[in-house]
Amino acid sequence: MRLIAMIGFGVLYGFAIHSLNPSGKEAEQDRAGPLVRIPPDEVRAEDVSSIDGIIRAYYQVVSGPAGQPRQWGRDATLYIPGVRFVVFSQDKNGKTTAQSMTHQEFVDASDRAMVTKGFYEREIHRTTHRAGDVAHVLSTAESRASPNGPAQGRSIDSLGLYWDGKRWWIASANVWELSSHQSVPAEFLPQ
Repeated sequence: MRLIAMIGFGVLYGFAIHSLNPSGKEAEQDRAGPLVRIPPDEVRAEDVSSIDGIIRAYYQVVSGPAGQPRQWGRDATLYIPGVRFVVFSQDKNGKTTAQSMTHQEFVDASDRAMVTKGFYEREIHRTTHRAGDVAHVLSTAESRASPNGPAQGRSIDSLGLYWDGKRWWIASANVWELSSHQSVPAEFLPQ
């Protein structure tokens, strides 16, 4: 729900198209660099010392009331350099689409709506498969405009993690944004 629920697929699609094939006003912004500055931040041991910690941080950094800056510097410490986010969604005709973006592109596309409207995302269910130092997490999340407000959207986040001997890293982030007419499959809901 990080992106689609807040600003809509049309805006994301337009952002991605302009990023890949810039023209017009958006091209000027692309050449000017990032729209949102991601401040450097220190890695927090509690964020990266366990799978629970990194998943908790993954949701905490984007959550907050309207007017509060998001923790993009902290967010950046969770991922391997060059990580790509892939957001899957359905268009109005029911066709599944995929948009790939860098961390900076994700921040630029989502920050304004999250800060303007308020955005809280929380995990409601998780399935983890681990083989040695590699883990695959399927995390179902709900988003809200306020901490106790009604759920406005759901997603299933597929996160590839690995342990480097000192800390956990998110190596991939694939997010299936569910539209209002899609149900979460039962295996991705609390039992």
